[in-house]
Amino acid sequence: MKKYLRFIKIEHTLFSLPLIYAGVLLATEKTPDIELLILVLTAAVGARIVAMSLNRIIDVKIDQKNIRTSSRELPAGRMKFLEAIVVTLLGLTVYAISAYLISKFCFYLSPIPLVIFLIYPYLKRFTRFAHFGVGLGLSMAPLGGWFAVKGSFEDLHLGILLPIFTIFWATGFDIIYSTLDEEFDRKEGLYSLPSTIGTLKALKVSAILHFLAFVMLIIIYIVLLRNISSLPFLIFSGYLLYLEQKKASDVELAFFKINAIIGFVVFLMVFMKGIKL
Repeated sequence: MKKYLRFIKIEHTLFSLPLIYAGVLLATEKTPDIELLILVLTAAVGARIVAMSLNRIIDVKIDQKNIRTSSRELPAGRMKFLEAIVVTLLGLTVYAISAYLISKFCFYLSPIPLVIFLIYPYLKRFTRFAHFGVGLGLSMAPLGGWFAVKGSFEDLHLGILLPIFTIFWATGFDIIYSTLDEEFDRKEGLYSLPSTIGTLKALKVSAILHFLAFVMLIIIYIVLLRNISSLPFLIFSGYLLYLEQKKASDVELAFFKINAIIGFVVFLMVFMKGIKL
């Protein structure tokens, strides 16, 4: 069981789950139904399994060459290719059933994130802007939460605000993560901002994206929240985005730890909209 959990990196759901539930809360004025919350959770886990499994399967030959990734389950031979396919199909089944039980509207839209998950791993073979594939993929989380409540395109101009924040935020932190493979990517002819323009310039792009992410949070606060209870979490999220840039050289801290906290702080910012001080 441990090898399967390592394979799908289930802990990375910490990045997307708070944003999914933030999308749910932004879309509703009342307490969400517990059944809906559970289905949103199972859909998120299923989607996460599919996304990571596809990434690992598609990149297995690249991972074999990279010292940093050669110990992963597939390239190290601890998991068979067929096992990886089965895990992917199980995640797909959980995701599809959950989407259907939420609403037919969500079920009809459910293939869209899957297409993004499938295309993203190939992007670094063609463009230095592959990082935006991560941002776009993760942006499906809050958008999915919004659609789970609305069941339509109602007020979509408001529903896309949190996904836009997510695109800027996730693209920025993926650039930080990719600095680990700058030399390998350059040697193998893979495209990333660090491998094409260098780490220092790439981190400047990441900083700009995180500044834009904070601007989007301010817009969300003004347009959708307007609550003094949410303000401390808005300020704290800005500090964390700043801190992530300051600690970018420590990828373990910036990518895995600070990012997980940012997701929950943004969720709390949204959660506090219904609490009056």
